[in-house]
Amino acid sequence: MQFRTMGLLASLSAGLFIGHALSVSSRASAATLPQPAISADARNAVAQMGTTLRAKEFSFRARTIRVYSNKSDLMLHIEHEFAVTVRRPDRLLIDATGDDGPRKLIYDGKIVVLALEGGKAYASLPVPDTIERMMQVVIGRFGADFPLADFLTEAPDKAFLTGVTAGREIDTVMIDGVPCRHLLFSQPPGIVLELWLEKNDRAVPRRLIVTYRSLPGKPNFVADMSDWNFTVHPADVDFAFKPPEGAKELEFGAITDAPHAGAPQ
Repeated sequence: MQFRTMGLLASLSAGLFIGHALSVSSRASAATLPQPAISADARNAVAQMGTTLRAKEFSFRARTIRVYSNKSDLMLHIEHEFAVTVRRPDRLLIDATGDDGPRKLIYDGKIVVLALEGGKAYASLPVPDTIERMMQVVIGRFGADFPLADFLTEAPDKAFLTGVTAGREIDTVMIDGVPCRHLLFSQPPGIVLELWLEKNDRAVPRRLIVTYRSLPGKPNFVADMSDWNFTVHPADVDFAFKPPEGAKELEFGAITDAPHAGAPQ
């Protein structure tokens, strides 16, 4: 995955997106990897997903559970639920609730805003004019990331398979009454990806589990995705942020430095 890292944009997306750290060195390393041994059925399913997720407008919901380490080095779990609205190429809204309270990410093509407590505290940052380039800035400047970000890139299938060295289809299972392909992928060093895609023309992702087998305790990140809607038509006002009276504006770096940062998602 282009954005699969171990960091965390904990102020909003503790468990929303996974991805590679975006750097020249990571891209160079990926270029020297052997040709991936990915079966045709697995590659075709991911390609079909990529075609669907390149849609101009869509929304979905996600429920995530991720592992983090507390001050006593105990492996604990944190849960979040997200409503995500995308309007390519330059609009993104993420409305999140979870164990650590409500929060939002609002991106209007020029500014990205992270808002906590209904906007009572927020931070904003000028960013480039595409969703993917916005994520690159937030990751590159603040060491944060977006778990599940690969699904929002300009080429979701290529982003997901970046760094993957092997993949195959395991079987077909039912998720909420829908047949889904259960796919298994490997990425050095020690990352195992399980991806469930609907077994139909949409091939949207319904579940993702990432296991870090090379880390102590083999922590993982779990995401269940649902309510995919490709008929939405969000307006500009849906991606606008107006701070409420008395809201406190914080430095962007401070608002991303949240308690679970550094834990694998």
